Parts: sequence; structure tokens; C-alpha cells
Amino acid sequence: MEHMENNEELLLTKDGFEKLENELLHLKTVKRKEIADRIKEAISYGDITDNAEYEDAKNEQAFIEGRIITVEKLLRRSRILEKSEDDDHHVTLGSNVKLKDLDLNEEYEYTIVSTAEADPTENKISNESPVGKAIIGHTIGDQVEVKVPAGTLKYKIEAVN
Repeated sequence: MEHMENNEELLLTKDGFEKLENELLHLKTVKRKEIADRIKEAISYGDITDNAEYEDAKNEQAFIEGRIITVEKLLRRSRILEKSEDDDHHVTLGSNVKLKDLDLNEEYEYTIVSTAEADPTENKISNESPVGKAIIGHTIGDQVEVKVPAGTLKYKIEAVN
């Protein structure tokens, strides 16, 4: 994720916010217990000075605690962006957009999300990505150009919901 100032507001979709909340709950309950059990088991082996299992468990514990702090900070700074009922034809955070590549004559569907939620494998693209930036604020029927290293892509917005 890109570096953000600690007080900068993070806009998230409802799904993205819930995903972070669920991760935090899982880390605090399931993962903390698992790691505590691993540490206790490693200590039961005796001398911990040359105990690789103990070292590994302590390292994982540090990682989990660090992730908990990170997720808590993200949640404190975040605001759920609700799509406004009267403006469902303009591309905003949370929009599902169908684009037509005018050169290749192919269609793509994306959900516009914040950088923290972006996941290309699930067709979730960031509002700060080249395509995301180009289509935000546009509406059905608009044609947009996206400058990428390989040239310029031309898209037509086919649907927004």
C-alpha cells in the first residue's frame, strides 16, 4: 500500500471496511491463540536458547501484533463511502463499471475501490490507478483515454452501477 500520513482519511467501500474488521477479529482471536499455543509448546521442549520453533513462533507473534496495530490504524482513519442514490450513473468509489476497449473491441468489468482494497485478481481497481483516475466522475457513454507506458488506451463507459 502507498505511504499515507497517519491522519489522512482513508475512503473504503462497505465491503472493504468489513473485510478489515473481519481480519482484525481473526488476528485478535484465532491467530493470537494459535501463536500463544505454539510458544507454550516450544517452551515445553526445554531450553529456549537454541530452540528454532520458539524463535519462529516469537517472530510470527511480532508480525501478527504489528498487523493488528496497522489494521486498527486503518480502521480509525477510514470512512465508508456510500454511493449516493441520486447519482448512480457517474463513476465513483464503489461503482461497478463496464468498459469497452475501443481499439480491441473487448469489454472489461471493474469495481472502483480505494488503494487499500485494490485486488486485480478480483477486478477491483484503485481509484488512483491510471484507469481508475481516468474514469472517475464520468458517466455512461463517455469516452476516456488512459495514458499508459505502452501508449494510449481508449475506453467507452458502457454501464455504471
